[in-house]
Amino acid sequence: MPQKVAIVGGGYIGAELAKSLDDTAQVTLIEPRSHFVHAPAMIRAVVDPSLLDRALIPYDRLLTNGKVIASKAKSIDADSVTLEDGSRVEADQIVVATGSGNAMPFKPQGADIADLKADNQRIHQQLKAARRIGIVGAGAVGTELAGEIAYAMPDKKVTLISSDETLFPTMPSKLGTSLAAKLRKTGVTLILGQLAENLQSMTEPYAGTLQLADGSQHDFDLIFPVIGSRANSEVLETLAGVQKTTENRIKVDPWMRPSSLPNVFAAGDVADAGDGMTIVAASRQLPWLKTTLSGLAAGQSVEDMKPYKPWGSKAPILVPLGPKQGNSFLGFFTAGDFLTSKMKGNDLFLKKYAKLMNRAQS
Repeated sequence: MPQKVAIVGGGYIGAELAKSLDDTAQVTLIEPRSHFVHAPAMIRAVVDPSLLDRALIPYDRLLTNGKVIASKAKSIDADSVTLEDGSRVEADQIVVATGSGNAMPFKPQGADIADLKADNQRIHQQLKAARRIGIVGAGAVGTELAGEIAYAMPDKKVTLISSDETLFPTMPSKLGTSLAAKLRKTGVTLILGQLAENLQSMTEPYAGTLQLADGSQHDFDLIFPVIGSRANSEVLETLAGVQKTTENRIKVDPWMRPSSLPNVFAAGDVADAGDGMTIVAASRQLPWLKTTLSGLAAGQSVEDMKPYKPWGSKAPILVPLGPKQGNSFLGFFTAGDFLTSKMKGNDLFLKKYAKLMNRAQS
């Protein structure tokens, strides 16, 4: 009998892992949303809503043999996942990859894709009407959003605000200084080293006045709060002995297990395995998970297999500023506009994920 594998969460780790095991295991993917939400394209979709139908991809063609259950997982035990209606999905191995949340409309606040589309349209209209735009938070989402607006709507006055003294302070300095120079050249104002003290909302854009730590006040027609992702770790908290780290993430052992249960793994943004909360950072976990789950199916024990080794300081990051500009750190060097555009900025991996979800490429 093939191994029963339950995967909780249909994001970048969950969807690809489910598809890769579809021919060799009995796979059940548990995901409350009807559509895969492709986050990088959701940033550009704020300025170009025509991208939305390509950024939101139905799960209905992902698996040939396995099944996708549209439900939220409520709890986990040694041999099953309990769903919100009380039913149980039995499994030999369980992988929790519930991802992280961010402000709307970059990620949905709930499971309803129609609501997300309505939020996108509403915020796009607000953006079109706004002249002065403030973006609070200069991580990947905030920086990319500033670049997208500056490229597509050059008449807007965009201000990017960060409490850090530089952009991407944990990365080699060339990445942040190059991105800052390009943003300034396109007319974006950078206010660095200043904490916004009176954010009215952490989850959705609004109009208002920002007070910064230096006492200065700045009026905006639209303020985007983008101050970092927080992991969706609620279901893992139902396990005994789990430990939270920063951003709601869950500590895992060298084999990516969050608890004493030998057959329950956590991956992606929810797992604090030493990788950042980006698609590229988590990509290293996929081949390790496939190998480990295949080894378990062949009768090996987890401890006999190689532990997971995170990227560490060599983790790549790709930061486009619209389709033509940007910078990327690729492990050993910082790349500029041409490579960043070719690798991500031009297409935003849209063809790759259409193919993953067995959709016609457009």
